[in-house]
Amino acid sequence: MSPTRPFRLGYALREAVSEGYGRAHLRADVLAGLVVGVVALPLSMALAIASGAPPQHGLYTAIVAGGVCALLGGSRVLVSGPTAAFVVILAPISARFGLEGLVLASAMAGLILIGMGLLRLGRLIQFVPYPVTTGFTAGIGLVIASLQLQDFLGLTTVRLSGEAMWHERMLAILQALPTLSWPDLATGAGTLLVLMTWRRVRSSVPAPLVALVFGAFLAYLLERYAGAVPATLAARFGTPEMPAGIPGLPPFFVFPWNLPGPEGANTPLSLAYVESLLPSAFAIAMLGAIESLLAAVVSDGMTGHKHQPDVELTALGIANLTASFFGGFAATGAIARSATNVRSGGRSPIAAIVHALFVLGSVLLLAPLLGHLPMASLAALLLIVAWNMSELRHVVQVVRTAPGSDVAVLLCCFGLTVVFDMTIAVTAGVLLAALLFMRRMAEISGAELIGPEHPEHGRDLPRGVVVYDIGGPLFFGAAHKATSQLFSFDRRDVRLVLLDLEDVPAMDATGIVNLRSAIDRLQSGGIAVMLVGLQTQPRAALAKAGMVGPGGVEHHATFELGLAAARVFVAAPGALPGARAR
Repeated sequence: MSPTRPFRLGYALREAVSEGYGRAHLRADVLAGLVVGVVALPLSMALAIASGAPPQHGLYTAIVAGGVCALLGGSRVLVSGPTAAFVVILAPISARFGLEGLVLASAMAGLILIGMGLLRLGRLIQFVPYPVTTGFTAGIGLVIASLQLQDFLGLTTVRLSGEAMWHERMLAILQALPTLSWPDLATGAGTLLVLMTWRRVRSSVPAPLVALVFGAFLAYLLERYAGAVPATLAARFGTPEMPAGIPGLPPFFVFPWNLPGPEGANTPLSLAYVESLLPSAFAIAMLGAIESLLAAVVSDGMTGHKHQPDVELTALGIANLTASFFGGFAATGAIARSATNVRSGGRSPIAAIVHALFVLGSVLLLAPLLGHLPMASLAALLLIVAWNMSELRHVVQVVRTAPGSDVAVLLCCFGLTVVFDMTIAVTAGVLLAALLFMRRMAEISGAELIGPEHPEHGRDLPRGVVVYDIGGPLFFGAAHKATSQLFSFDRRDVRLVLLDLEDVPAMDATGIVNLRSAIDRLQSGGIAVMLVGLQTQPRAALAKAGMVGPGGVEHHATFELGLAAARVFVAAPGALPGARAR
């Protein structure tokens, strides 16, 4: 988005309608929205459970955040809602602060996202290196898979909070294996098998729908004919007032700080409480921005349209803020649901709105049936999501083909995500990538001294003139190396140094200081200096520093002009040692 372009919420919806939106478009969007809704319904519940919240709150997130993003967003086909990537951040928040803290942190993340959008920071996400995103998404996939093993295997003695370290969780699962429930394992394995094989069947029916119906039917058969009862949503979350485990009611307005805390009672809202949630809110906002804009880029590639990143970030922030006042939690653009939307024929935000309405209708009409879904089947669904997130093929490709520094960044992000959390992983990964990039830039930056004895260029130089050619960005990582060689030659017969900066695309404050110091040292030794070939940014920076222009060092636009001026300078009667080129 151009900085001068008016900021327009609802850009994608306006654009789609303005291009001519007819009955055929509406029919295609409605059908696509229904398909995406079928996929989002069980996934939203499973992600809520994995995040430490009751299943209905995942549905509320899909309804409110999904609808608001579609109405206000900057991407035509992006579908937003709860996503698997958030699980590694949200589960520890739920364990420590309860549902109240989870929803309040999501509201705070919404405010941060709104600020990012209004400050036009959407395009900065492209500077997150590919090995960083690949590493932390692979790590997230492994963590999510480990979180599903308890329900998939039906283990009953695992007592770990969402804040437990990955190795502690795996050790607890191994110790709990004697409590394995074969009905849960059979149900989960059957569901997983259907999810893995349904793609080979040429059918427009989404695999999650078929797999979960199969899992529920298998659980019914096990209970009826084998007397074995796999755990279900109703068994896990049901109460006498809500036997299905999911209330058949729409999301109602509620202040986040009035929701249950970690021990059931809500925590009084205070500045200290908000400050304790702030790091988590920033993590949610950063991951939400990265995932949503990556999903928008993927969607652009599938449709040929271009999204507006700053509008999308602002809409995502409003959606998270709004959803938090209706019991929802963190939401972002979902790559898999957006791809399903496009493959099913969706071409405008109407499809995402229909998806949100479908989830709402399911809550109102199908809550008793949803309570029969086996926990092991939902765990199997998230195991597939975790596998798809890990993108093992891309990890292997980076390890096999990328430079060693990129492999180190990927493995660093992967390991830190698994051992600690995604916030630490992304921070460390970006810093490591930046340091390695600066080292690489410093290595390719260099300088060459060209004197009269130079075999290729020396014959064109007048006596007493040398050329010092600097190449590459002159920044803090390379400035000392580039300028220190300027004093490695015999300066007794040198009257003028031509500093050739034609191959210097950029210069920072350290580069300016080092260059000024080198010029002052030469001039104090009686050697004149001319600059040649300054590009736009270095010239502006040196002019601002007073080094070129009136009273500064003489500058010529090209090397040829500088060489001609050098000939005139050394031929002039006053061109004695100590003279300065002006």
